[in-house]
Amino acid sequence: MSLTGKVAIVTGSGRGLGLAYAQELARQGASVVVNDVDEATATAAVASIEAAGGTASAVVAPVGPTETAQRLVAHAVDTYGRLDILVTNAGVLRDTVLWKMSDDDFDTVINVHLRGTFTCVREAAVYMRENEIAGRIICIGSPTGQRGTFGQTNYAAAKAGIVGMVRTWAQELKKAGITANAVIPVAATAMTATVPYFHAAVEADLKGEPMPDFFRKEIGFGNSADVAPLIAYLASDAAAGVTGQAIGVGGDRLQLWSHPEPVVTAFHDGGWDAETLETEFPETIGAHQQSVGEKFPPLPEELQPAAQG
Repeated sequence: MSLTGKVAIVTGSGRGLGLAYAQELARQGASVVVNDVDEATATAAVASIEAAGGTASAVVAPVGPTETAQRLVAHAVDTYGRLDILVTNAGVLRDTVLWKMSDDDFDTVINVHLRGTFTCVREAAVYMRENEIAGRIICIGSPTGQRGTFGQTNYAAAKAGIVGMVRTWAQELKKAGITANAVIPVAATAMTATVPYFHAAVEADLKGEPMPDFFRKEIGFGNSADVAPLIAYLASDAAAGVTGQAIGVGGDRLQLWSHPEPVVTAFHDGGWDAETLETEFPETIGAHQQSVGEKFPPLPEELQPAAQG
């Protein structure tokens, strides 16, 4: 699964999951363009890749504007001669409930996650198609985009939109041999570090200790090192036949998320008027309503936050 000779861009790769993706792509042989808004963070990320024997350079710029997408692709081509892989990972959070969410809270998250994914993929796709490169587009989604999460209207909208765009791009780019997939990671991040349910797992990870099996096996929750290999696989020639998919990964678990499909279908001669809906909806559709949000099993007593001191 060597990526030797390949060139990758990873947005939002100065730290966290993005850095793990960049490091793994470089470990597999790719030259990597690191991206972050903070120069010191980006420089440190490049240094970590080079220290491990990899090849990397940085573009310091906020993802969202078309100009940043153009800079990223131009840098990859000017520095390494081509572009084969794009991983769109950059993101921000502005969590709050609907009635407290400001326009700026909403627009900031949509601009970075959704518009930033769009502008970067568009620029990469234009280059790949014009140069007949069977490239790899890998966009980072979230369980929130699949099922929703309290207090994350903006983030849920962006992540759901990313998966929708991936399914569209898989169709549009198929003839060019370019694949487009979404990865749904479940891992210890700055966001999950604040969730009491994951306290024992995050604490173990911070100490460099193995996470309890309950999290890795029952919840599919791990660290960035558990997610990065899937990014490298989808970036490789071995995954040429995988496109348009939303693939979950975390801990010991790998998942394929289904595309939305009707759960139940009902017909009524002449169509559905209000009176008929009132009488028939509860049994035909209402009885099959789908759950929302993530549902986790109760924590074992020894892993509950209080038991951790």
